[in-house]
Amino acid sequence: MTAAESSAVSRNALVVLAVIATGATLYWLSSILTPLALAVFLAIMIDGFARVLEHRLPGVSRRAALPLAVLLTLLMFGGSAFFVAENATSFGTQLIGYTPKLNHLIAEIAHMLGVVAPVSISTLAQQLDPTRYIGIIAKGLQNFTSTAGFVIVYAAFIMASRRSFERKMVSLFRTREERQDAVTGFLRIRDGVEQYLWVQTVTGGMIAVACYFVMLAVGLNDAAFWAFLIFIASYIPVIGGILAGAAPPLFALLQFDGYWQAIVLLVVLNAITTVVGNVIYPRMQGRSLNIDPVAVLLALAFWSSIWGVVGAFLSTPLTVMMMVILAQFDGTRWIAVLLSADGAPQQLNEVKPDRPPDQPVKRRSR
Repeated sequence: MTAAESSAVSRNALVVLAVIATGATLYWLSSILTPLALAVFLAIMIDGFARVLEHRLPGVSRRAALPLAVLLTLLMFGGSAFFVAENATSFGTQLIGYTPKLNHLIAEIAHMLGVVAPVSISTLAQQLDPTRYIGIIAKGLQNFTSTAGFVIVYAAFIMASRRSFERKMVSLFRTREERQDAVTGFLRIRDGVEQYLWVQTVTGGMIAVACYFVMLAVGLNDAAFWAFLIFIASYIPVIGGILAGAAPPLFALLQFDGYWQAIVLLVVLNAITTVVGNVIYPRMQGRSLNIDPVAVLLALAFWSSIWGVVGAFLSTPLTVMMMVILAQFDGTRWIAVLLSADGAPQQLNEVKPDRPPDQPVKRRSR
């Protein structure tokens, strides 16, 4: 083995060890890093929303676009939280009311499988002892509230520090070429994340609206609430489509005496998700992400294992960020090549900076 080959092997081994150490660190510091990651993507979303308002709405200046985007975002999240709070109670009450029907379904399935004495929902509830989980649920709600507070605070500080970003770029990178490469990489990440959020929002809205009318047509209870859950789940790769195609038909088995409603929902909802996911989504997504489909599944498994539900929601944007960053260095470029769809990770969203990164700093220093 030559010295060059030995150096390459050592470098790749160090990269693998660094990836393992980074994953372990992300897992151990998940309580600190997950609110920060959510805040970063919330800030990116608000910033992109502000630029859309600036360019699409007449009379909205750059100074007014950001506060307007923040206000509209807070109203949307607040309205979503209110909608969930209003519908979750009635939804849970209906589930409790369907207990006899669920016991009947369990008995029918057990009879088909040859089970003589099937277990009932009441027996399962007594064995599980739901009172033991009240404290866990309360703690989970408390953690959710505190995490939401941290996300809002982090996002506010991130957006407030945007003005100092260009000065930091000048301090970190001495030459104009280095700054240009850094800004280009940042814009690739920003545009890739924004494009992902935009496509997921539009396609998720299409699926949710179409599913809502189908569920409304067959008379499924809480069709609007189901449509909202389908829309939220659409941000999770693979799992969102499974939820949209399987959960409402299962709920229809509990609500209706017959089976035709569940069959209709199963066929039509899966047809909707298939058409949107395989026809509309690829055309809208184009080459904006350039991530291999296998890498998407592996990213979902990886980020879900270390950050839970938050990691599932952020798995694809985080992978986009990793691919762009890893492609900038010779020692880690091979990982970015494996993650990319066509072996050219640096072709992700080839963009040009809105302005040279050092001009605003010069104007402010005069």
